[in-house]
Amino acid sequence: METQVGAAPVAGAYSGYSLHGEGPEGINLILSHPGISCSRVTRLSPTAVWALPEPGAPLPQRERVLQVLLDGHGLTIGPLRGETLWSDSRRLDAPIGIQLQDVSLTQGRQILSLLDEATRNGKAEPAASPLPIQETLSDPERIRAVLQAVCTMRHQGTLRRLGRTVRVALERFDEETGRLYWRGEEPEVTWGPGPYDIEVLGHNSAYRLRVPALELREERLVTPLPKRMWQVRHRWHRRAPAPAGLRARFHHPLWNELGVLEREAVDLSFAGLALRNLPEDLVFPGLVLQEIEVETAEGECIRLRGEVRYVADRHQEARVCGLQVTPCTPLDEARWMHLVSQALCPTTRGSGELLEPLWQLYIDSGYFNLAGKSAEYFEELRASFIEVGRSAERLPRLFCQTVWPSERGVEATFSAMRPYRHGWMLHQLAKRLGKPTPTRNPAQVLRDIHVRTLEHAQSDPDFRWLVAYAEATVPLVERLHLRFAQAHVRTGDALLMPVRMMDVYCDEPSGLPADAFQIGPASHEEKQRLVEEIARTRPASYVDALDFTRDRLELRGVAAAWREGGLERERHILVARRDGVALAALVLELGHLGTNLFRLLDAARLFPLAPEGREAYVALLDEARRWYARRGRSSFLFLREEEDDGTLAAARMHDDPGTRPRLWLLSAKRVPEFLEYLNEATVGRRRPASRAA
Repeated sequence: METQVGAAPVAGAYSGYSLHGEGPEGINLILSHPGISCSRVTRLSPTAVWALPEPGAPLPQRERVLQVLLDGHGLTIGPLRGETLWSDSRRLDAPIGIQLQDVSLTQGRQILSLLDEATRNGKAEPAASPLPIQETLSDPERIRAVLQAVCTMRHQGTLRRLGRTVRVALERFDEETGRLYWRGEEPEVTWGPGPYDIEVLGHNSAYRLRVPALELREERLVTPLPKRMWQVRHRWHRRAPAPAGLRARFHHPLWNELGVLEREAVDLSFAGLALRNLPEDLVFPGLVLQEIEVETAEGECIRLRGEVRYVADRHQEARVCGLQVTPCTPLDEARWMHLVSQALCPTTRGSGELLEPLWQLYIDSGYFNLAGKSAEYFEELRASFIEVGRSAERLPRLFCQTVWPSERGVEATFSAMRPYRHGWMLHQLAKRLGKPTPTRNPAQVLRDIHVRTLEHAQSDPDFRWLVAYAEATVPLVERLHLRFAQAHVRTGDALLMPVRMMDVYCDEPSGLPADAFQIGPASHEEKQRLVEEIARTRPASYVDALDFTRDRLELRGVAAAWREGGLERERHILVARRDGVALAALVLELGHLGTNLFRLLDAARLFPLAPEGREAYVALLDEARRWYARRGRSSFLFLREEEDDGTLAAARMHDDPGTRPRLWLLSAKRVPEFLEYLNEATVGRRRPASRAA
């Protein structure tokens, strides 16, 4: 149900403002249909009106052009033409919906002026936002960690009491006395007896605390440490102030006579854009802008589609129009992702122009020594790594390579890629030793590269899981990644599975005869059996994150997206049979060389399909050697997820017994909380305690 101009939707049928006024404070709909007097309007925009008819009044017929009037606040607007889009004669309390047609510019101004007045009087509300999610925090260590992070990051807050508000910022947290020192815009104001509510911003949440008393010391408001706080989740996508000079141009889809409207951008996110707005722009919630041209101060243009989500005054400073936006083309998407990422994390960059310094970082940081590989092993990947890095800039739905530059070159890096339908894999975290600059904390570098990389994954509408192979012997990984995930394993929102990552060289076959087995591509029935076996023996998070469902088993959708970008990605399944009976399955994956320097996407897994299935493992791994060799690989990884019962002793594989890798999975719904955890863990001296799931 959308108002149309040609084939393009102008606004949804539920656009506009909800109205709550009745009688003289309300707006009434008057129809020129016999037997109907007037109906109370409950929702209104220049494209649609919804109203509650009087009990017993006959309803207008469908698909019949109506003449209607709007009457309220001493003003009558119309006649307006419309067509019934909804009515239900079976319900006495059902509203009627009328889609308005050919509303003139003058009538549009009158309608929106009426709605502005109703909004100011508290009788109308723009499109409602979902209620925030709240969590009560009572652990003293957790409260201290949150407030320490807020203090260090200088986030703003609001002090409220009896309808009065003033902006505050937490300047100092005295841990010895448990006192909080706030700088306020009006320190001389006498607030009277408590309690008081203070809301402060975290990374992507607001925290509400109630304090019993205020004390004024040297123009600072002093409060005791609260015993309880409430966490309020704001947005899935964090917003940031728009870069200086960013402007947007668009045509109004209803009234071309308004010409080109050009407005300054206020803030942005991956899915949103806020513009300074004037009443004469005549925008309203639900209005669809088919093309918005965003121009940066440097002259780069990005085309977006947008839908107005709200129109509001912010702190009496300016009228703002908030839009939900999507890029028009893949090129626009790449440019928009880059623009937003830079606004959200200005200290970081994409790696496109820093690929050679990035390679040097891996050498200088000792990253290449993590698995005992030789320099020659990595040098043969260098050209492919540079190629993939250049592709990453134009394929933001598949890759993110984050770097933190400094005068020493590339200070740190963290990457993500989407090898699965709903899973983004985190990998290649490296940091140069020492402080980047005299004024920068190394922990800030880690926080910034994590934030940019994780928020990039969050921007994918299909994102459901973070995937990583986390090394438990690295203290940083244990503290930041494993500890957080452990608190959420019980709920199924995280997984920590031990796995051995074993190198298999294609020129080192086992030498054992394989004629006892018939090895070939899996049949349809064998694939179904494999899916059932994996679902029986692995957690649901493993199945969903790694695409081991029947409809995603062959990675067709993901592989097609990689191929469109000029990159290799595939999954192939072989089965070993004896006398026609399937014994074991081998799942082979291939990724473009250079996507991961430890070749995590050139990986094989084995699954038994019968009690004696492990007897075929060595033969299947020999077949894997031939499969990878035909694709130009000299080696691959075998991901051993089962305890070794000795059947693989003859397979001639290599691993480092000093490593303890874990398959690390984290649900997308936990990522906002994970970002808060990272923020708290990297800005202060205190290490936050694990949270109960």
